[in-house]
Amino acid sequence: MSAPLSHYFIYTGHNSYLTGNQLSSECSDVPIINALKRGVRVIELDIWPNSTKDDVDVLHGGTLTTPVELIKCLRSIKEYAFIASEYPVVITLEDHLTPKLQAKVAEMVTQTFGEILFSPGPECFKEFPCPESLKRRIIISTKPPKEYLEAKEVKDKEDDSQRGKASDEEAWGNEVPDLKGSHVANYKNDFDEEDEEDTDDGEKSQHSLAPEYKHLIGILAGKPKGGFDAWLRVDPDKVTRLSMSEQKFEKAVVTHGKQIVRFTRQNVLRVYPKSTRFDSSNYNPLIGWMHGVQMVAFNMQGHGRSLWLMHGMFKANGGCGYVKKPDFLLNSMEVFDPKIKLPVKTTLKVTVYMGEGWYYDFHHTHFDAYSPPDFYTRVGIAGVPADSVMKKTKILEDNWLPSWNEVFEFPLTVPELALLRIEVHEYDKSEKDDFGGQTCLPISELRSGIRAVPLYSRKGEKYNSVKLLMHFEFI
Repeated sequence: MSAPLSHYFIYTGHNSYLTGNQLSSECSDVPIINALKRGVRVIELDIWPNSTKDDVDVLHGGTLTTPVELIKCLRSIKEYAFIASEYPVVITLEDHLTPKLQAKVAEMVTQTFGEILFSPGPECFKEFPCPESLKRRIIISTKPPKEYLEAKEVKDKEDDSQRGKASDEEAWGNEVPDLKGSHVANYKNDFDEEDEEDTDDGEKSQHSLAPEYKHLIGILAGKPKGGFDAWLRVDPDKVTRLSMSEQKFEKAVVTHGKQIVRFTRQNVLRVYPKSTRFDSSNYNPLIGWMHGVQMVAFNMQGHGRSLWLMHGMFKANGGCGYVKKPDFLLNSMEVFDPKIKLPVKTTLKVTVYMGEGWYYDFHHTHFDAYSPPDFYTRVGIAGVPADSVMKKTKILEDNWLPSWNEVFEFPLTVPELALLRIEVHEYDKSEKDDFGGQTCLPISELRSGIRAVPLYSRKGEKYNSVKLLMHFEFI
């Protein structure tokens, strides 16, 4: 934990205050508390003037979301920040305030956090400090806004071709998007929630900034004028945090993949879900991780396969919310190119013996009204495109204690970025399959041998009894 912050993948939330969808759900401190209890280390707050313009609310601007007071969110962060992990919590602020209200925020933040608030010295802007030195500290990250930004109406510019299909399996969420091939899509309708704030981080942009507020900023965010080349330029004398929407990032990896890997060696990049994900769904996090992106920001209040991968990745390193990036993403001699297919490094051999626990954790008519369930297991890899695959066992009919005894082999070219995906389905001839549990495990921390593998609900909560008996071996 003694390398600079930029050397870690960090467990990151997006619009952390929302209880449900992006357009009309309530804003609350409850999802923030839940995220912190899970080990999330980056909390995002969108801050706006309240209706009387004399205080600060947290809400998703230009939508029907009901606000929550900023002070309530700050107090909850202080109370729950270090329950799951002692390592630092970063609060990213998307700021829509006047200088007067910025000064008020500075006062609130300083009074709420007191000595645990990280106050950066000038050296922190040349290289990020390490998580070890920041234990039990709160770090503020924002960009200095140029001017007060009025709330604007959200325009529904969604391209119908990008809408999630209504018929997708509700129990599972969409299958994790494939990373093979080009990512270029139709971007002209992409509304980028941060683009309206793009500033040149020069003197001019800081004139209206309350000085007390500016001194709080421990990780300076900004986006220089220009395109990808300007954004991804590495300044040897200054580190920064850059934010990019999922769509912009997918476009950037096609044309600037190596520059992104180079940029993220010392700078922090945050990628957040596109604004048309009204249902609080998520994208495939691997696209960020394999390019060295530290803050792959996710809607933590949703559920589904992409979020299960996020939960799985951050089971690593003791669940502390920081996972060291593989050396090849930090190597200054050679820039990793995720597009190149590499030789197989190791092969993971997985045996699925049997499963148990559904009889105790589910109602006896939950799966089938008149007969025992018909279970099968899907097992596979989420990783770089060459490694990603899903396989499945046979269906065992009418059995609460299924015994499959099947063996699968997974050749891995980049095991450092691979996750083992496990899902149990209950086969249904006439309707879609029922959910029987899931888990994702970081391959880098799998131990060889026979293991009892606990399964989790679709919301990521561990079942009391449901588990699989498996064998792992690297050959």
